[in-house]
Amino acid sequence: MKMGKAKKVIIIIIMVALVGGYYFYLSNFRGEQDEIIVTAVQDVLLRDLDNDYPPTPREVLKYYSDITKCLYNEDYTEQQLEQMADKLLALFDAELAENNSREQYIMDLKNEVKKFEENGYTIASYTTSRSTDVEEFTEGGRKCARIYCTYSVKAGVDIKSSKQVFILRRETETGRWKILGFELVDPE
Repeated sequence: MKMGKAKKVIIIIIMVALVGGYYFYLSNFRGEQDEIIVTAVQDVLLRDLDNDYPPTPREVLKYYSDITKCLYNEDYTEQQLEQMADKLLALFDAELAENNSREQYIMDLKNEVKKFEENGYTIASYTTSRSTDVEEFTEGGRKCARIYCTYSVKAGVDIKSSKQVFILRRETETGRWKILGFELVDPE
């Protein structure tokens, strides 16, 4: 009889452990959640420049280059192109942004992207100057910065470098660095 009681106790303990384990499993089970995949275009568009503006000239240039890479490499809608153009315009100094209306800028951007595609080019990568290589100076009483960016442009199997120098100017009101201008650096 003692053996029968011990068996019952062991079976009860096993049953309680199984029920408890199953309860723990169900209470922590969240089910398979769909993974949300954010494209590169969506990623650059999700940045809220009002609350999360890039703090340094280098970070401004990196964000500018991320958008540029999306424009020349990714698939996107007409609306997304306009949103990316707006993000770029938000990075431009007022003096640079005033050179073209928004509509003209978008039209020029579309034409530039189309030519790039027709020639079979893509931007493979980009490299900005290190933070320590950013040259800061004062021009007309305002802080400015000079920074370089090298884009690796792929054409078929060939990869060529395109180096550009960017001049950024710090806004007096907000302290934000804005792109004042840029130009291609002649290869030596």
